[in-house]
Amino acid sequence: MYKRVRLRDTVEVPPEHLADVTPGLVKRLLQDKLEGQMDEDVGSIVSVTEVHDIGEGAVVPNEPGVYYVAEFDALTYDPQMQEVVDGEVVEVVNFGAFVGIGPVDGLLHVSQISDEYLAYDGENQQLASRDSNRTLTVGDSVRARIVTKSIDERNPRDSKIGLTAKQVGLGKHGWLEEERKARAEAGEN
Repeated sequence: MYKRVRLRDTVEVPPEHLADVTPGLVKRLLQDKLEGQMDEDVGSIVSVTEVHDIGEGAVVPNEPGVYYVAEFDALTYDPQMQEVVDGEVVEVVNFGAFVGIGPVDGLLHVSQISDEYLAYDGENQQLASRDSNRTLTVGDSVRARIVTKSIDERNPRDSKIGLTAKQVGLGKHGWLEEERKARAEAGEN
């Protein structure tokens, strides 16, 4: 879930910029420091959007810069348990598909995609069903539910988000459209 939050953090202003400590400069420094970082409380910081307050500067012995506490708004993405998300398949491997959901990827394990057996086709980078001829490949849009979440603040790319698409209304968008059409036709007859 994307959220706009108000945060406070300390930022170091290098000596060459001390003559012009402005909200624009502090915003750029906060963006360099925080964007792409993961925090257990607010999720992944996508963007620092506005600086509201810059406190008094503090000098730390043997450090060249001056440290300022700033209050700012940020856009964050915090995946919530049981949240339904739409994403795009970014990689297909023999054990499932990685789905880009916001700034992070979630794993849609092969056992959580369909009740059908899906075979891995490494040559075409896809998972394919022999029964229904359905395939899941890089670039496909899917709807899934977040079922597990383990956030790694030190290495955000190592965070693990588990997804499922085995419930009604979840799966590859093309499959959902086929099912909707089939239900509509069955209701007409």
